[in-house]
Amino acid sequence: ARPEIPPGISHNENLEFFASGGDEHRWLPYTKVRLYTNAFIVQGGKILLGYKKRGFGMGKYNGFGGKVEQGETPLQAAVRELEEESGVKAVLEHIGSLFFLSDDAEWASQIEIYRTDSYEGTITESDEMRPEWFSASPAELQVPAIPFSKMWETDVVWLPLLITKKKFADEPISRKRKILSSPINGGMVYILKTH
Repeated sequence: ARPEIPPGISHNENLEFFASGGDEHRWLPYTKVRLYTNAFIVQGGKILLGYKKRGFGMGKYNGFGGKVEQGETPLQAAVRELEEESGVKAVLEHIGSLFFLSDDAEWASQIEIYRTDSYEGTITESDEMRPEWFSASPAELQVPAIPFSKMWETDVVWLPLLITKKKFADEPISRKRKILSSPINGGMVYILKTH
């Protein structure tokens, strides 16, 4: 049987089950949601990542994003955060949704993921992030490979989908539940069918 549609995703969207692990028929319940964004630039076989210099996730590479402020849509927040953290403006496309449950499962972080192929302005280091290009294609050898060992452990699951423009919804599970978050041993990934 096909697993349930993840919470927060419209039942009208054409979701196709992609991979799973753990109990694929149950999305853990939560009562509160904290909404965040994450944006990526993928261009010419390369992907722009930011090295987090301070705060939550310090020492890791990630996209550019943060909390959705009151009165903002996730898209507006993503555009704002990209400009604040990298110095550039872009028209962003929504590519996926991630749901991270906290250890007590009373709240979840919902992260709306965006991507773009182009941008305006000059990429600039900020107080929080140091932007760096990495290879998004086996043919791109001018820049280093994506540093998955210095990223969040679930990024290896969905970042290849983002690079290839496959839409996705994923619920990585809390490590405290002894279920790691990957499609092999604990997470679930859906992709939207492309027509």
